Amino acid sequence: MAEQRLRRIAQVARYALALVFLWHGLVPKLLWPSPDELAMIMAHEPAAQVLVAPATLARFAGWAEVTLALLLVTRPWRWPLLLAGLALLLLLVDVALFSPHLLIQAFNPVSTNLAALALCLVAWLAEAPSSAPVQPQ
Repeated sequence: MAEQRLRRIAQVARYALALVFLWHGLVPKLLWPSPDELAMIMAHEPAAQVLVAPATLARFAGWAEVTLALLLVTRPWRWPLLLAGLALLLLLVDVALFSPHLLIQAFNPVSTNLAALALCLVAWLAEAPSSAPVQPQ
């Protein structure tokens, strides 16, 4: 009974986390490219534009986020949760270093990334292997 409940909790956390990555991959990067997304990439100048154009990098990031969202909901693997958590942490640090003015805006990366990190943790803990002995049913 408890295992079933934990699976449902993990599933809800995974779907919510996937929605965050799907939205942020599709809407501001692929469907309606956001000037803020491009500005964050261009804040890394000149390194950001040496290898690839900012718009191309934004599209690549969008597809990566969509792929991660699909992995979170279609595969039982735990590593996408680690990848999501690492990405969220690194992107938050990146914004703090290169675009700190965004940290005080409405719906900023601090609130979004910390909430998504909490979802990663909830799913990770709910999916942790049980140390309790298996009871015959």
